[in-house]
Amino acid sequence: MKDSLIVLSGGLDSTTMLYEYQDRIALAVSFHYGSNHNDKEIAFAQLHCKRLDIPHMTIRLPFIKEFFKSSLLEGADAIPEGNYDEENMKSTVVPFRNGIMLSIAAGIAENNKLQFVMLANHAGDHTIYPDCRPAFVDAMSNAMQAGTWNGVQLLTPYTNITKTDIVRHGIKLGINYDETWSCYKGGDTPCGVCGTCREREEALHDAGYYER
Repeated sequence: MKDSLIVLSGGLDSTTMLYEYQDRIALAVSFHYGSNHNDKEIAFAQLHCKRLDIPHMTIRLPFIKEFFKSSLLEGADAIPEGNYDEENMKSTVVPFRNGIMLSIAAGIAENNKLQFVMLANHAGDHTIYPDCRPAFVDAMSNAMQAGTWNGVQLLTPYTNITKTDIVRHGIKLGINYDETWSCYKGGDTPCGVCGTCREREEALHDAGYYER
């Protein structure tokens, strides 16, 4: 049954979720908020939705770049290089980004008579991004249910698993991760040295993606 909307960035995590739960996804929504890598990610989101025949929309949120401060919004040179950890990556936090996007997604879901909004947050994000943690997603789901006539709920099946676990799901699904984007610097090719590039490479390696 097609009962869900997915927030789809075009990155590794949400693309895996798109394929894993394609049978219940009625609509995919991407948000362009002015980050360095939005254009690259959203192009892949569109590609996969077209391939799976899932309707896709892109919503622009220009006020985020105008009024919010984050290295994600300040160009490639502002992105930290090195390990994907709290101290190194906290400059990439966009304040309450998921809260803003999920509020919009909940309204779109209600408007389209869909019962669930799916988000591909995972355990590796918990120390860095407050709006990826279990307490946040539980509270947000409660707020969405209380604030919609049809009781829209938030589904986050990857909350307590690692990025490596997500890649293992993707391997079983036959996903080509070259058709996803992770690099926070943007550009024509991944930099390979920023925290997200390194986290991605470690997950692919540890899951045995290159040994298929």
